[in-house]
Amino acid sequence: MSEIIKRPEIRSVDFCVDENIWGHRLYDEQLPHLTVLEFLGVLGSNLDRPLRPHEGAGGGVKFQPQRQIRLRGLLFNNPYVESIAESANSDEEKWRRWFEKFDQGKTGNGDDDMSYLRESFSSFDDFAKAIELLRSSSFESRSNKRWSSKFVFPFGPDALYEDLQIDPRGKMSNDRRFFARTGELLYLMLTRAKRGAELGDILSKRLFDRKAPMNRLAYALQGQPQIADDPRPSGYLPEVSNHRFDQICEDWLAVLETDMPIYDALEHLIAITGLNMLLYFLERSKKISGDDDPVEIICEIVSKERTKVRALSGDSYQFNQGLPAKAVRSYVESIRLDGEWDNAAKGEFPDAERVKLMRERFQWPPTDGGDEEDYSGKSPEVLVGNLVELALARHEQHVGKIHASWSRAIGLSSRRLSRRTRYAPNDRLLKSLVVTIVKDRMQFDEFLTEAKRRYGLVIGDAEAVRLVDSKLVDQEELSENRANLEARLVGLGLVRMLSDSCSFVENPFAFKGEAAC
Repeated sequence: MSEIIKRPEIRSVDFCVDENIWGHRLYDEQLPHLTVLEFLGVLGSNLDRPLRPHEGAGGGVKFQPQRQIRLRGLLFNNPYVESIAESANSDEEKWRRWFEKFDQGKTGNGDDDMSYLRESFSSFDDFAKAIELLRSSSFESRSNKRWSSKFVFPFGPDALYEDLQIDPRGKMSNDRRFFARTGELLYLMLTRAKRGAELGDILSKRLFDRKAPMNRLAYALQGQPQIADDPRPSGYLPEVSNHRFDQICEDWLAVLETDMPIYDALEHLIAITGLNMLLYFLERSKKISGDDDPVEIICEIVSKERTKVRALSGDSYQFNQGLPAKAVRSYVESIRLDGEWDNAAKGEFPDAERVKLMRERFQWPPTDGGDEEDYSGKSPEVLVGNLVELALARHEQHVGKIHASWSRAIGLSSRRLSRRTRYAPNDRLLKSLVVTIVKDRMQFDEFLTEAKRRYGLVIGDAEAVRLVDSKLVDQEELSENRANLEARLVGLGLVRMLSDSCSFVENPFAFKGEAAC
């Protein structure tokens, strides 16, 4: 069993259950692309020792994120720039009108004087085109999120900043809605991976080049970086080591070793990170529940015919959906099996000792009377039951939705041609799997075996022996599912058929020489 790091007090929560199991914190609204953006912000603040362990409390790190109020305001709180650029006014008049408009909506956080823009751009139209270019490549630019929670593509260090809430008076706060610390946990995972330092050096060189053209454009709009006033501690990650931390690191290194521009590589890094983080969430759930079987994700390769594989994929999805809540219940109730729980019964004040033990483990029940319910006088057994109810109710609000929201976001789950959600990977995820798993080329059957070993993905008959032996599905239907994937990958240009019995999956960014069968 891996070593667990002692959790520091977490004052922002009433009790620690989800936090003790998965860390502080995983969050359903922080989708994989936001997780990677938050991760890059932490990395950018630690370029002197990238992905090296720190000596922080609770095994954490400290970082000082950028805020870049001017850049995000120009990109996402500047709706009139296009109409001014398209007007027949002189360049001087366009600048005058724009400064007047922007001044009306300024936040007072370093965006009072924007005159530097006239020195950065030769004309107003060039300025407007720069905004259009960066805005068009941003994440969720057309969403209805507040402007301070929209993000430019991470073209370099000057394009990175944290999520903020800015009220009408200009007061800023990081309310942890979209940057909820999941990216901080990813950073901690990679610092604890065996090859983390190696990955940190590569990322520092390839993603933090201030001279990169698009980063220089971001700098021209932003000017000098705006950084948070004080360093802050990262979140809490329980385990010192975990094979999933190493797998994430290996996958990142595999993608970065390909002959692919770094900005294109980010799409695959986001997808494969989302898959690995989802597996961490499910694997940890099973472990806490006492289930030693590996996570299994039965995938239907979508076809028009309704098959038994589709039903099994839906069943697999529903089973995994229930794992986290089961872990919450098991974790709280497991305190009764602890040796210290039994030892407390031998003391002079057994109930008081058991309540003390609960406070040490769960940061609950409260001692300051701040909770609406009075827990004084209740037996420890009753308190355990109360905490199970409270923990499950809070879990369902956000953490319990992670499996559904993340699997949908990375293209792993779908309701296409079905009333039930099931695992049915889309083309984008399949491409990322090929880029990550296949160094050059790999026999198709070996690819399926490796996809199951790394990620628990069950697609063909060889990977689903358990299902066939249990008579849950015919081998023929699984073989057809396998053939459907092969056909999909051929259509995507990722599989080369050399004969009826020999096909190779090829990584298009690492293609060399001819295959021989």
